[in-house]
Amino acid sequence: MRHTRFGKRSVICLFFIFLLVTPITVFAADTAKFGAIDVQKVLNESEAGKKAKTDLEGLIKSKQIIIDEKGKSIEKLKADIEKQASVLSADARKNKEEELEKELREYQRLVQDSQAEIKKKEADLTETILKDIRDMIDKIGEEEGYTLIIEKGMILYSSKGIDITDPVLKKYDELRTKSRK
Repeated sequence: MRHTRFGKRSVICLFFIFLLVTPITVFAADTAKFGAIDVQKVLNESEAGKKAKTDLEGLIKSKQIIIDEKGKSIEKLKADIEKQASVLSADARKNKEEELEKELREYQRLVQDSQAEIKKKEADLTETILKDIRDMIDKIGEEEGYTLIIEKGMILYSSKGIDITDPVLKKYDELRTKSRK
C-alpha cells in the first residue's frame, strides 16, 4: 500500500487537527492507545514474505536461463553469418540476416514478457501478504483496544512503546502456520 507524501501528510495533519479541536473530555473516559507498524519489515521478515521472495527469485533465475540461452543462440547465428559472409550468395546472406532480425525481435519480446511476468508475480504475492497484514492489524487493533494504528514509514519520531511491528509479525506467522495445518 503506497501513499504519496501529500496523502500521508494530509492524514497526519487531519489527525492532529482532530486532536486539537476535539474536547479533552472525549478522551478523559478512555485512554487513547496508538500503535505504529513497519509494514515493509513484516513483508521482508515474515515467513510468507521470505517464501514469496524465494519464489520470485526462482522465477527470475528460470527466466534468466531462458533469456541467456536465447542470447547465446543469437550470438552463434551472428558468428555463423560473419564466418560464412564471403561464401554466401546475396540471397542466402539476406535470408540469414532476416533470420537474425527475427531472432532479435523474439529475444526482445522474451525479455519484455519475462519482465512483465515477474512484475505481475511480485505484485500478486505482495498484494496477498498485504491483505493478510491489513486483516491482522484490524484484528489486533480491535482485540487490544487501539485507537489508531499508523504505518511507520512517514513518522519522524515515535515512542518505541507504540511500535507493534514485532507482535504483528509474530501473530501473522503463527496464523499462517496454523492455516497450513
